[in-house]
Amino acid sequence: MKLLLSLALGLVALSGCSTPPRRAGGQAPQAWITPVQAVILAADAAPRGVRATFAMRVRSTGAQGDRIFLNSQPDYRDQRDLTIVIGPRVAEQLQERLGADPRVALKGRDIRVTGWAVRTKIYFFANGEMTDKYYYQTHVNLIDAGQLILARQVVVD
Repeated sequence: MKLLLSLALGLVALSGCSTPPRRAGGQAPQAWITPVQAVILAADAAPRGVRATFAMRVRSTGAQGDRIFLNSQPDYRDQRDLTIVIGPRVAEQLQERLGADPRVALKGRDIRVTGWAVRTKIYFFANGEMTDKYYYQTHVNLIDAGQLILARQVVVD
């Protein structure tokens, strides 16, 4: 009988360990993190970065060479910005899936992206030459279009 009681109490104690922590107000924890959280966590984990699902509204887009950029802030240089970097192969996959250029199809849309947010050093150039001045951006490099999904709505910070 003591063995059964001990076993039952042990199972009750262990089941409490598997319950995810609640946020204020009793809400379950979110399954994704915001761009600002991503920037902070990636800076803390540098140079490794942090793996998670990131939720954001695409507020601006851009391109350089064959890469496309989706930004969480209107100004990609904003220290709170999270930038999703899309190479040519993934851009083709997304264009096929979305039926339009990802820069157009995703601007203003809420997305979720799973991957690694990494603090990236960006150097300034003057007269075509790299200077010793730089700033940091936080990038998530997509290697497959399946890493990006359209979200119904995200909490935007």
